[in-house]
Amino acid sequence: MADQTPEHSPSLRPISRIRLPNDLAERLKQLIQLDYAPGDRLPSIAALARDFGVGAPTVREALKRLEMAGAVSIRHGSGVYVGRRSDALLMSNPVLTGLPSKQQLLDLIEARAAIEVLGAERAATAATDAQLDQMQVLLAHAEANLGNDEVLNQTNMAFHRSIAVASGNTVLAQLLEVLTSLFTHEQRAILDIQNSRAEDHRQHVEICEALRARDASMAGRLMAAHLDKVRTDLQRWDPAVHPLPVVARPA
Repeated sequence: MADQTPEHSPSLRPISRIRLPNDLAERLKQLIQLDYAPGDRLPSIAALARDFGVGAPTVREALKRLEMAGAVSIRHGSGVYVGRRSDALLMSNPVLTGLPSKQQLLDLIEARAAIEVLGAERAATAATDAQLDQMQVLLAHAEANLGNDEVLNQTNMAFHRSIAVASGNTVLAQLLEVLTSLFTHEQRAILDIQNSRAEDHRQHVEICEALRARDASMAGRLMAAHLDKVRTDLQRWDPAVHPLPVVARPA
């Protein structure tokens, strides 16, 4: 198939405002399903940015998400090619405004627990040494930034995602990627509510040690205990007494 996308494609309507990269990833996925076959080369990043009305960094981030899901293959120096998994699990960011509710945060942790306990158990036996080393790098970065909430939150979420990826279960990894990508604002709110950054970090270190020991049962128990503590802290939180600070949502 030709490298150029038909102008009539409904997936190529310019995005009216800059959105999160997973919005664009969903649009690109639709475009691929409509107009491309596995192995076809996509237009350049500059062309996609122009056609969708977004910046090149947004396109690159969206393509990275698609690559993680197996929908595209990024070949440096050559281009971006359609992969074989056109059914990649992607979601557009929900329309959320204002501060997150207590119930929404509890629901988020419940959903994460369903994914992450099993992910930790699997990662204990499936993780490569390189993946475990990368987890240590993330933990060191988190420890160095316990006083920087923005960096700490991003690093903590990267640590959790790295465990899901190390599980070897691509659906678990995609599900957690979706959750942490869609609910970054909510995860940041949880950090403010807990206000236990050092303790949270200590639990992450213990989880990583269990993974290094290849102890699946312990890794699962520690992950469950970690998320249970988050849930307990949320249940004790009274928004009327300790309201959340107003933090702008990502554009």
